[in-house]
Formats: sequence, structure tokens, C-alpha cells
Amino acid sequence: MDLRAMAMGLTFALIWSSAFTSARIIVMDASPLFSLALRFLISGLIGVAIARAMGQSWRLTQQQWYATILFGICQNALYLGLNFYAMQTIEASVAAIIASTMPLLVALASRLFLGDRLRPMGVIGLLAGFAGVALIMSSRISAGVDMFGVMLCGVGALALTFATLAVRGATSGGNFMMVVGLQMLVGSAVLFVAAPLFEVIHIHLTVPLALAFTYTTLFPGLLATLIWFLLLDRIGATRAATFHFLNPVFGVTIAALLLGENLGPLDAVGVLITTAGILAVQLSRQPAQGSKAST
Repeated sequence: MDLRAMAMGLTFALIWSSAFTSARIIVMDASPLFSLALRFLISGLIGVAIARAMGQSWRLTQQQWYATILFGICQNALYLGLNFYAMQTIEASVAAIIASTMPLLVALASRLFLGDRLRPMGVIGLLAGFAGVALIMSSRISAGVDMFGVMLCGVGALALTFATLAVRGATSGGNFMMVVGLQMLVGSAVLFVAAPLFEVIHIHLTVPLALAFTYTTLFPGLLATLIWFLLLDRIGATRAATFHFLNPVFGVTIAALLLGENLGPLDAVGVLITTAGILAVQLSRQPAQGSKAST
């Protein structure tokens, strides 16, 4: 893995992890599904406009359309929609921890359904990762965390896991910014239909809401997604997913710093165990091609 890919991965992990904190701020003053649909509409239109200015076409390959629609539904509408909805009642750090299980779920699903083999280090990492999450959630459950919100985040993580496995090899062909913009418009369309069905739409305009919405729209919404697609194309899904091991640390730390969310001793230990488990799983899944890793 080259230095550019490492920089891209670190930047993606930091921005992606911060999205939980900004989402928590947004849902304090606005209905979650409607605000997310509006965010995707704006981000998508900006993305498409930038793509057209770059000379990119919306005449995508069949695989790209497949990835665009699937990611639009599974990542934007389901994963992020359910997380936004859940953060009305659970803390951003809880949502970040549950979301961080995605690479663990990908590894487990790959082993169970796709026949991928896990080395001993991967099996140990898988067990450690889930044990770390269980440790964190046990302390949160005893503190009275909303289990319905936890369940929604879990379903969202499963949806993103499915999308990640389903789009293997479907990110090639260029037009990355166009793909990013269009998949956001797909998510926006789904959420605009869902919003009036599942919530009472309201917006209490405040400065924190305006700042968080702007940040979420431009950075986690647009920039991080573009970086992720570029990273997938540059180093592949297995290596790119390695950077998710940083999400527990970044997500919990940012929530503690900006929202004042409590970070107890069990949380800290659980985060470290989960982080180590995710890293072990991803390193174990690296192909035995040391000479190709840096190409």
C-alpha cells in the first residue's frame, strides 16, 4: 500500500467517524430522515455538477449503475437513514461503535457465504472485535441505552455489509464523482418517500444545526464518499476496509470532545479491543502477495 493510499484511508476514516457526531447534532433540531434526504439531495446535485464540469458522463457502465443503485439504497437510505433515526435516542459514540463492526461482519459473511478463508490471526481478531463491542454495549445497556436505537444501527451495519460484498469489482470504469453524486440522489429519493411515513417533519433552525448540516453535506456526505470510491479502485475492498479499524477510536473520541459524551474505563478498554480485533481481521485477509501490496 503506497503513501497516497494511506493518506486517503486516514482522511476517509477521520471524516467518516466525525459524521456520527455531526448527525447527533442535526437530529437534536431536525427530523432525521427528512434532513438526511435534504442533505443527499444537495450533496448529490453538487456532485453531479462537479462531475459534469470535470467532463464526466452519466452514461455509466452496467456494473457502475448496479453499484450506484445498491449503494444509494443500502448505504445512504438504510445504513445512514437508520443511524440518523436511531441517534434521536442513542449517543453518537454508541452508533459509531456499532457501525465499526462492519469490517468484522464483512469478514464473517465472506467466510460463511463466499467461502473466504480466515487465517488464525483473523479468527482471533474476529472474536476479539465482537468481544470488545460486547464489552462496550454491556456497560451501555446497564446504563439504560435505548435498545430499539441499537437494533436500528445493527440493521444498518448489516445493510452496509451486504452492499460492500455485493459491489466487489463494480467500482472500475472511471466517472467516480458522477457515481458519488448519483448514488446520493438515489438515497435522497428513497428517504424523501420514507420521511413522511415514519416521522413528523420539523426543523428548528439553530446555528449548531446549520454548521453541522453544512459540514455533513460537504465532508462526510461528498468528500468522504468520493475518497472511499477512489480508495476501492486503488487498492481494492479488502485493503481499503483495513482503515475501518480506526473508526471506533476516532468516532468515540470526537463524540467525547465535541458532545461531551461519557467515555468510561470499560468503554476505553472495549474500544481498544475492538480496534485491535478489526486490524487483526483485516491484516489476516491481506492476500499473500507482499510484492503486490505496494503497487
